[in-house]
Amino acid sequence: MTTPDNHERHFRSAGEDREILSRVPQTPQTASPAYRLAFDDSDFLLRDDLRPVRLQLELLKPDLIFQEQGVDSTVVVFGGARIPAPGAEPERTADAALVKSLQAKAHFYDEARTFARIVSEYSLSTGGRDWVICSGGGPGVMEAANRGADDVGAKTVGLNIVLPHEQAPNPYVTPELSLQFHYFAIRKMHFLMRAKALTVFPGGFGTLDETFETLTLIQTGRVAPMPVLLFGEDFWRRIIDFEALADEGTISREDLDLFQFVETGADGWNAIKRFYDL
Repeated sequence: MTTPDNHERHFRSAGEDREILSRVPQTPQTASPAYRLAFDDSDFLLRDDLRPVRLQLELLKPDLIFQEQGVDSTVVVFGGARIPAPGAEPERTADAALVKSLQAKAHFYDEARTFARIVSEYSLSTGGRDWVICSGGGPGVMEAANRGADDVGAKTVGLNIVLPHEQAPNPYVTPELSLQFHYFAIRKMHFLMRAKALTVFPGGFGTLDETFETLTLIQTGRVAPMPVLLFGEDFWRRIIDFEALADEGTISREDLDLFQFVETGADGWNAIKRFYDL
């Protein structure tokens, strides 16, 4: 008896069985939902009872895709979906004051694009498997990050999530690395599982949520230390009084060293180089 290698099968594949069943005669029995193969029965897979299975699948599918596409490590870019490119009109607001405020932040689009381009050039110089730019896949700062990687022909990841608005993948994400999520928790895991650095541009609730979760995980030793770079010190100090948290004793004074402020794409890359002694 010979041992099968990776190119031999002793059993038909699931896909072959699905194809066979597509040709069976239609009878009341074969038309019944009970007759469907479990893995090919979307109604069954969407039941509340199957949530643990869906969580596992959503963790596994991107992991396999990253392996197949040769992505070993990433540099994650968070930031506001509403920040426009220079000269563009902000979406989803007609308030003149808000339009002016968002347009004043358009330089962050350029800095995110520049940062991603610099990182991606380094990634390509080391084989393209590490330092791959990863964003949330949407517009604004996320688009700028993917665009910067695309500028130099590097692969780039977009981790989208199903939302009522603004979460169609931007056109600069590498199609084979354009992923979609149902569970926020699993998406967050994939942001951090391969991350070598986290860069955060001005943004809203989602950006703040992802940033503070990462800081908490580093603070508690649940993930390895990495550079956490906050772009735009004036914005961050206006939005969050970090020192007040230390003054109140709700965080340690040393926790203020878990992140640093930077202003430009070049500043951000230099901070990463110092951290890793590149």
